[in-house]
Amino acid sequence: MSGAGLAAPRLRLAFLGSPDFSVPTLRALHAAGHEIAAVYCQPPRPAGRGKHEARCPVHRLAEEELGLPVRAPARLRGNAGEHAFFAGLGLDAAVVVAYGLILPAPMLDAPRLGCFNIHASLLPRWRGAAPIHAALLAGDAETGVTIMRMDEGLDTGPILLQRAVPIGPRSRNPELHDVLAALGAEMALEALAADPPSSPQPAEGATTAPKLSKADGKLDWRQDAAFLDRKVRAFEPWPGTFFEHEGTAIRVLEAEPAPAPPPARAPAPPGTVLDGLPTVACGTGALRLLRLQRPGRAPMSAEEFLRGYALPPGTVLG
Repeated sequence: MSGAGLAAPRLRLAFLGSPDFSVPTLRALHAAGHEIAAVYCQPPRPAGRGKHEARCPVHRLAEEELGLPVRAPARLRGNAGEHAFFAGLGLDAAVVVAYGLILPAPMLDAPRLGCFNIHASLLPRWRGAAPIHAALLAGDAETGVTIMRMDEGLDTGPILLQRAVPIGPRSRNPELHDVLAALGAEMALEALAADPPSSPQPAEGATTAPKLSKADGKLDWRQDAAFLDRKVRAFEPWPGTFFEHEGTAIRVLEAEPAPAPPPARAPAPPGTVLDGLPTVACGTGALRLLRLQRPGRAPMSAEEFLRGYALPPGTVLG
């Protein structure tokens, strides 16, 4: 049932979220008429070539479009002043979506109905910071959204609602991200309106999706081609995937597993460019590179890229 069709009581809420994934839920809560007493998000950070301080997507939406008060503390642990402010808001509930900071007990206990987290996985699978990346990288057949009542653990609280979403054979992070973000917004409205009973997370099947860094995107040609294909699709746009050649980090924006070479052909070492497409030998199988990008250059099809950057057959990539 769609949360948008439910006659929900008007609640006094705090919203805690930072990236693009959080935006649909804040929009939905505001449009539904809930009173947003405060919006919490990550503080502005240097970004871009000029390293000017940039506000996160939730910060921009709250201030520029919705006119909501924003708080962006750098830390919450040990921040007694922030705990007192939060408790003084007189909240019915808090809604948390990819906020980026762990809420300490004084904040978890402050809202009358508790704190609700919208998480982009079918908990207990893929607790942690990068659940969409992890589900794609692992080759899961499905993922989804879980709404849970938060406790002091990392995504360990009891489950209120859960919806599954299939992962297609060529699913990419951006499309799956948008589907789950929209579903999470709908489910948040439903949870606030229906107050569904909670159930503890299963004891078995818990996995963790840790925070990613740019270094995690490096392609290891010794791995299976199907795995590397999933990695390219999972790590788009962040942290991205890349390989190194003669000191240059070249981004791989799109790729696909290549047909198996003829059986009579001697296997090439992993990382070897096999043809002019280019196709690269992997630990098992081969990966065909479709879109590439050099530092400071625009993304290009592999054909365009090779006109200005030679990767002849026999080249061994780092």
